[in-house]
Amino acid sequence: MSDPSQPVEVFREDYRPYPFAVDRVELDFELGEESTVVRSRIELRRTGGADEGLFLDGEDLELRSVSIDGTALDEGFYKLDGEGLTLPHVPDAFVLELEAVNHPKANTQLSGLYTSGGMFCTQCEALGFRRITFFPDRPDVMTRFRVRMAADRRRFPVLLSNGNKVEERELADGRHEAVWDDPFPKPSYLFALVAGDLGHVHGSFTTMGGREVDLYVWSEHDNVGRLGHALRCLRSAMAWDEREFGREYDLDLFNIVAVNDFNMGAMENKSLNVFNAARVLASAETATDDDFEIIDGVIAHEYFHNWTGNRITCRDWFQLTLKEGLTVLRDQLYSADMTSEAVKRVDDVRMLRSFQFPEDAGPTAHPIRPESYIAMDNFYTATVYEKGAEVLRMIRALVGIDGFRTGMDLYFERHDGQAVTCDDFRAAMADANGADLEQFERWYAQAGTPELTARGEYDADARAYTLTLAQSCPPTPGQPTKQPFHVPVAVGLLGADGRDLIGSRVLELRDAEQSFVFEGIDEPPVPSLLRGFSAPVKLTAPLDDDQLAFLMAHDSDPFNRWEAGQVLYTRVALGLVEAIRSGSAEPAVPEALVEAFGALLTGGDVDPSLRSFAMGIPGERTLGDAMETVDPDAIHAARRHMARTLAARHEPALQAIYEREAPAGPYRYSPEEAGRRRLRNACLGYLSALDRADTTALCVDQLHAADNMTDEIAALRCLARLPGDACEEALAHFYTRWNETPLVLDKWFSTQAGALRDDALERVDALLGHPDFDARNPNRFRALVRTFSRNQPAFHRADGEGYRWLAERVRALDSINPQVAARTAEAFAPWRRFDGGRQALMRAQLERIAARNGISKNLYEIVTRCLAG
Repeated sequence: MSDPSQPVEVFREDYRPYPFAVDRVELDFELGEESTVVRSRIELRRTGGADEGLFLDGEDLELRSVSIDGTALDEGFYKLDGEGLTLPHVPDAFVLELEAVNHPKANTQLSGLYTSGGMFCTQCEALGFRRITFFPDRPDVMTRFRVRMAADRRRFPVLLSNGNKVEERELADGRHEAVWDDPFPKPSYLFALVAGDLGHVHGSFTTMGGREVDLYVWSEHDNVGRLGHALRCLRSAMAWDEREFGREYDLDLFNIVAVNDFNMGAMENKSLNVFNAARVLASAETATDDDFEIIDGVIAHEYFHNWTGNRITCRDWFQLTLKEGLTVLRDQLYSADMTSEAVKRVDDVRMLRSFQFPEDAGPTAHPIRPESYIAMDNFYTATVYEKGAEVLRMIRALVGIDGFRTGMDLYFERHDGQAVTCDDFRAAMADANGADLEQFERWYAQAGTPELTARGEYDADARAYTLTLAQSCPPTPGQPTKQPFHVPVAVGLLGADGRDLIGSRVLELRDAEQSFVFEGIDEPPVPSLLRGFSAPVKLTAPLDDDQLAFLMAHDSDPFNRWEAGQVLYTRVALGLVEAIRSGSAEPAVPEALVEAFGALLTGGDVDPSLRSFAMGIPGERTLGDAMETVDPDAIHAARRHMARTLAARHEPALQAIYEREAPAGPYRYSPEEAGRRRLRNACLGYLSALDRADTTALCVDQLHAADNMTDEIAALRCLARLPGDACEEALAHFYTRWNETPLVLDKWFSTQAGALRDDALERVDALLGHPDFDARNPNRFRALVRTFSRNQPAFHRADGEGYRWLAERVRALDSINPQVAARTAEAFAPWRRFDGGRQALMRAQLERIAARNGISKNLYEIVTRCLAG
C-alpha cells in the first residue's frame, strides 16, 4: 500500500490497456483459516508493449515461489513490494506459476478471502482479488477460471465457486476437494469462493430456450427456514429479464450464499452471488415489508448483472456506472412491475433526495463517471448508482420504452464478452434510435444537481400557453462552471376541472433558457411539471399554496400528486423554521396544509402505500438541503410541531384509519397488504406524536400483539422516541425476544440510534459497551454508528459532542475496516452548510481524523476532500 502521506491518484485520462492477454488461469486453494495457500497457473501472451515487463497486483500476501514455463526464478529476476509483483523480462507467450499465501482469519477488511461465522468467503470488487493472490486485478483483463479447492470435510462440507462443478472427491486426510470450471471469461473482481457447513433450499427454472437451471440459496443451517422468499425472488427476476429484455441465463447452475460479515449489500460474482445476510433472510417474524421488497430488488439487481456487468463489463473502474447505474435502473423497473410503479418511483426519489442530492452539493461531489480516485472503494456512491440510474432513465424518456429496448439489444449484440465504456453504451442507444445524444454526455462528465426554474404565461386571445424553462448548475469541486445539460422535462397542463389538457409531453431542454408554446388551450392552466421526476434536478415553479393543493387532489400523474404535497410541506416547514428562529413558541401551521392533509386522509382512491408516503413530512436532511445555512435544531422543532398539529387537528380520522386497517388475519406479504400496514403505521406515528397515555398505550398494545416484524418494529420506533417507562420496557421486551437473532437485533440497535430524543448520544455511547455490539461486523456497526450519524439533531448537537463521538468511532474502525470507516466519515461532508460554530467543531474533528497515524487511503481521500471542499 502506498504511503497515504503521498497518495497515488489515478486518472481516467491515463487509462492504458494491459499489455498481456490472460488466456486461462488455474487456481488451487488449500484452505486454512490462519493461512491459505494459493497456487496459480496463468497462461499469458503479449498484446502490446514490446519491451514492457509484467506487473501483477498483490497486497498483504506472502510469495513462496515463481516460475516461468516450468523454470523456477530466484529473487534477482523479480521485484516484490507492497503493491505487487514485477517481472521485468518475460517472453511474449509463457505460462507463469506462482505460490502465494494469504491469511483469511486476520483479514478484517472483508476484502479478498476472509472468514465469517465459520465459513470462508470472498469479496473481490473492486480491488479484492489482489488480496487472494498475485494477478492483473483490473476489469479489462478477462479470462476463464478453473478452480480447485481443498478443505476439512467435517468443517467445510460445501465447496462453491463460479461456473460448473466438474469434479469432487475425498482425500485421505479427512479433507475433500472440488473443482469448478467457468466457461465464460470474466475479470478477477467477479471471482468467488465459499466454503462452509451450510444448509440450502433448492429449486429450478426453465429458460425460454428450454434449459433447466438448478437454483440454490445457501445459509447457516439455523437460517434455512428464512430462504424461501429469496428463491421465489430469483425465479421471478429470471422470468422478468427474459420477458422485458430477452436475456436468458447462460449456465445450468445459480448459487446465492448469505454471509453475516459483508461490506456491501451483495455481489454479482458469476453464477455465485454472495449476499449480506440482511439481503437474503426473510420471514414474517423477523423481516419487515420493506425488507421483503428490498430483498426482491437486490436479488433481481445481482441477477440482472449477469448480462449488465458480467457478460459485458467495465473497461476500467471509472466506468462503474456503466454496470451499476444500468442495473439499478433495471431493478427499479422490475420492482415497479412487482409492486406499484407510482409507489416505487416515489420511494426512489425520496432516497435520491436524502442521499444523492446532498452528495452532489458537498465537497465529495463527482460526476457519475468520475475523473480520478485515490481509493476506488470510495466511489460506490449514490451518485454512481442512483443518479446513474436516473441518467439512463432520461435516455429512456428521450428514445421511448421501445427505443430503449432496441438500444439495449444492440448494446448486447455489439459488446457481449467485452469490457467497454459508458460511451459505448450511449453510442448503441444513439445508433439504434437515430438519436442525437452528444450533448447528453455532459450528464456523465459534470457533477452537481441542475436547478430548473419555470414560468408560464397564458395568452387568452391566442389560446396559447407559453412555458419558459431555465437551467443552471452550481459549482462543484474542480468544476466552477457548467455547460447546459440535455434535460427531458415531462409536462402536463391541467384545466380548472382537473382535466389533462395536453396529456403528457416530454420537452427537450438543451439551452440555458428555452420557451415552449402550447396552442389550443382554452383556459389558464395549472402546469404539472417534471412528471414522473423525468430528470434528477431541483425545480422551482411559481405555484401558490392553492395550486399545490389542487395538484395534490387532481394531477393525473401520481408522482406529481405526491410531489405537490412535498413542496407544500417544505414551504410550510421552512416558514416554521424562520418563526422558531424569531422566537415564536407556537407558530401557526397554515390552514391550506391542514386541509390538504385532511383531504389526503379521506382519499380512498389512492394506493395505501402512496397515501402513507404522501402523509410523510420531508426528512430533516431533505429540509436542510433546501436551506442556505442548515439549522438542525429549528428543523427538528418545526417538523415535530407540524406533526403534532396535523395529528391534533385530524386525530379522529387518523384513529379511524388505524382501526379500519387492523389486520384481519395472519400476516402475509403482498404489495396490497404491505400498503395497508404502511398506512396504518403512518397513522400510529402521528398519533404517538401527541404523547398522551392513551396514544402511547396504542403503541404498547401493537408491540405485544403483532404477529409480524413490520408492525412490531413500527410500534417500537414510536415508543423509542418517547420519554418514560414505556420506552424502556418496550426496548427490554424486544431485546429479550430477539437477542439471539442478529439481523433483528440490528433493528434494536438502529432504533435507539435513530430515535429523535435529547439523550440519543448518551444512549448510543452506552450501547458501545453492550455485549452484543461488535464494531467488526459491518451490519452491527452501521446499525448503531451510521444510524446515529444520520440522526440530525443528535449528531449536530451544538456542543460538538456528536462530532467527537463519531470521529472516535471512525478512527478506531479505520485499522479494522477502512471501507466502512471511510463511508461513515462522509457524515462530515456537508460541514460548510452549517453555522460558524458547528463548522469549526466539525472541521476540528476532520483534522483529528486526518492526523491519525497510519490512516488508510480510503479514509484519507474522504477526509482530505471534505477539508478542501
